[in-house]
Amino acid sequence: MSLPALFDLAGWSAAHQIVVEQALARWVSVQGVATATATATAGPPAALIESMRYAVLDGGKRLRPLLVLAAAEAVSAGHPAPTSSVADESALRAACAVELIHAYSLVHDDMPCMDNDVLRRGKPTVHVKFGEASALLAGDALQALAFELLTPDETRVPAFRQARLCRLLARAAGCAGMAGGQAIDLASVGLALNERQLREMHQLKTGALLQASVMMGAACGTLPAAAEQALARFGEALGLAFQVVDDILDVTADSATLGKTAGKDADQNKPTYVSVLGLAPAQAHAQALLAQALGALKDSGLPDTRALQGLAEMVLSRTH
Repeated sequence: MSLPALFDLAGWSAAHQIVVEQALARWVSVQGVATATATATAGPPAALIESMRYAVLDGGKRLRPLLVLAAAEAVSAGHPAPTSSVADESALRAACAVELIHAYSLVHDDMPCMDNDVLRRGKPTVHVKFGEASALLAGDALQALAFELLTPDETRVPAFRQARLCRLLARAAGCAGMAGGQAIDLASVGLALNERQLREMHQLKTGALLQASVMMGAACGTLPAAAEQALARFGEALGLAFQVVDDILDVTADSATLGKTAGKDADQNKPTYVSVLGLAPAQAHAQALLAQALGALKDSGLPDTRALQGLAEMVLSRTH
């Protein structure tokens, strides 16, 4: 299953990345934080905003917000990039919110009490640049801002949609999602996990937020239950495929290419798909997961899923 030649994934992604980047720059600012929910608040500390902006701007693939926007477009029959309509405002806010949660998780994961990393997106990690206390607060503030973005005045996003988006994001980020997976990861250092245990850990740590990105985009419109279930299966397979590729790149790419420390999982004796399955079987597993994802996408019956398909194929072909 390959993309039609007429679909320009690079062009689509670039255009949508600009929209997301501009929105993040606007909302993660002294003025933006004060007006994110259209309410007047005291101005936040400029130093805190600086560390938040450092954490989230000018770096990253923006895969999660792109998945939100691609799913929203698929559900709304492929309308173009976000405009001023209610549906498009919902999708843009959801896209930025999920990226803020992702950024906060990276800030905290990089800290000495977690993975103790010094390089992220090709630059010093937030705690190296600003200190541990500032990094902790920046992560906390990014997490809170994500939910502020999802709960503006009801004239901008209907209350029922706000509630659904918040529920999807909170579940994916919490103990039954990303935070729970990170806890298992930390407890698994030096242990010999089997493939099932590894899969369960990464379905929470990495997969939950990627799947939620797809489902949050879908929640910006309406679709039949069968199509929603198919998109959930797509997101689940894609989320796991992303982690398998991440494990592969950790042993096949260098730090300059990755923008983060290469080989760190092996150095810390962490179980990975490569350590559990071997390199070649892990690569084959990633391809099988891609096939599952694309099969689920086809089962959705949605008329135009080219952006979602392209992003899935990009996950498998990425080099960083």
